[in-house]
Amino acid sequence: MGLRSLKDSLKAVMTIELTGRQEQILNIVKDNGPITGEKIADQLSLTRATLRPDLSILTMAGFLDARPRVGYFYTGKTGTELLTDKVKKITVQDYQSIPVVVDESSSVYDAICTMFLEDVGTLFVVDKQAALVGVLSRKDLLRASIGKQDLEAMPVSIIMTRMPNITICQKDDLIIEVANKLIEKQIDALPVVKKKADGNFEVTGRVTKTNITKVLVDLSNNQLL
Repeated sequence: MGLRSLKDSLKAVMTIELTGRQEQILNIVKDNGPITGEKIADQLSLTRATLRPDLSILTMAGFLDARPRVGYFYTGKTGTELLTDKVKKITVQDYQSIPVVVDESSSVYDAICTMFLEDVGTLFVVDKQAALVGVLSRKDLLRASIGKQDLEAMPVSIIMTRMPNITICQKDDLIIEVANKLIEKQIDALPVVKKKADGNFEVTGRVTKTNITKVLVDLSNNQLL
């Protein structure tokens, strides 16, 4: 998925599609709320058991609010507003994946092999204390491989992007903020870091465009209700 496609997908997912019956339920609650499930079922000439899944979905999604012995209320929020609320609760730790790291003394040749074997687009470079010191992208390795350089003798530290010129994130950051960073910086991945006692950063995970795509898929499948 390209950065433009990712941006388009972030916009496109801001729509919740309801079934015809769910739309009918919403209209009934809007006009008559608070109203019990039994009365909603009567107006639709259906059983309470038949409506239970729809009422559960509408309540969990935030369209309706339910109060014991009172009934259902319409929250007044649109599908876009509800989905926005949901997205703003998702943090990096919910979707981060395992980082792939290489030592700063590794050769460019070894880094290319690691990237190929691990099937990733970004490598994070660490020093002997496991602190983040650099990032390697496919473009970095491709540029280094063009020409007559001895890739086995060239350390990755020569071609990597160094700290502090690395965009980072932490586990408690909102995933939507990280997605915006990926788009704005036009990069494929961000390291998830934890600050060490010495002030340096330890790499604990990564967030990629694939992780963001997983968020979109889960949203579209209502798996975040």
